[in-house]
Amino acid sequence: MATLTLRDLRKSFGSAEVIKGIDLAIADREFVVFVGPSGCGKSTLLRMIAGLEEITAGELQIDGRRVNQVGPADRGLAMVFQSYALYPHMTVRQNMGFALRLARVPKAERDRKVEEAARILQLEPYLERRPRDLSGGQRQRVAIGRAIVRQPKVFLFDEPLSNLDAALRGQMRIELSRLHEELNATMIYVTHDQIEAMTMADKIVVLQAGRVEQVGSPLELYHTPANLFVAGFIGSPRMNMLPAQVAEAGGAQTTVALTSGQRIAVPVRAGTARPGDAVTLGIRPEGLHIDPAGPVTASVTLVERLGGLTLLHLKADSDQALTVQIEGSDPTRAHETVRLAIDSGACHLFDKAGQALPRLDRHPLAA
Repeated sequence: MATLTLRDLRKSFGSAEVIKGIDLAIADREFVVFVGPSGCGKSTLLRMIAGLEEITAGELQIDGRRVNQVGPADRGLAMVFQSYALYPHMTVRQNMGFALRLARVPKAERDRKVEEAARILQLEPYLERRPRDLSGGQRQRVAIGRAIVRQPKVFLFDEPLSNLDAALRGQMRIELSRLHEELNATMIYVTHDQIEAMTMADKIVVLQAGRVEQVGSPLELYHTPANLFVAGFIGSPRMNMLPAQVAEAGGAQTTVALTSGQRIAVPVRAGTARPGDAVTLGIRPEGLHIDPAGPVTASVTLVERLGGLTLLHLKADSDQALTVQIEGSDPTRAHETVRLAIDSGACHLFDKAGQALPRLDRHPLAA
């Protein structure tokens, strides 16, 4: 397969710079996901890699070769778009082999490659059907098969599951992960759905406003977010954010005071934070627990029962909105008043600029 290197990559449309100097290394056979909100530049960045958008400045290398001026057809890449873009009058076999036919690949070799791709994608029973006779998930697999037969150096996916319903999206996530393992391929995948990013990626690249906020494994981003944006974007439901003030800044921990007056010792280095500085305390929903002796009083405004787990949406005494994840069998109901305990070891602190204060520990799976 291939490695990719992006060095200070930039893209401008007129006077508007939309990709603002991105440095990134993608290893051979990695599954990398670009994730971020709408308008962050993730699809533009993917199209620059594909050669569909001109690079304004910086350098793009594939296997160590500079490809800024190389056309899309000569970069050795294959792209799967959000729309299936299948030819309705052609069979699945003909759709998957169309690019090979244009390249004048002999029919016997073309059929062999199409049948191998159909085996990998479990499309063998559908080779003689036309797109109108397929489900949405099957059509997307045909579009992926059209890329597989070209044996590209890198697969590029631009939100390929957005047109599918929730059940099919879940199924296709599994199939794409299986496909990556079977092909042992380098893949770059664009999505705005952080669940897709968390479940499929070897490495996630979080983008905002044309810049990289953080690069890391899914669990690294979940357990050690670099800033408030990543902390709020990665994780569903999102991290709870509580305003606080530094009370004590020692070597092994930093003690903060919440607006309720409660003090919490968090295992982070204070860095440049000093007593009296405003900070934000972040705590995941699973880091809060119902405890009759807990120091935080809150009123339950909504209960979401999801089967194996339940999400409680609450308002604390300070009118702070909180989300708590508890066991699905917990009987707590809306409009009840509960007391909460905070797992201080699961807390994060962010300075007034929104940057995370460095944790003293590291989650064992956040590698």
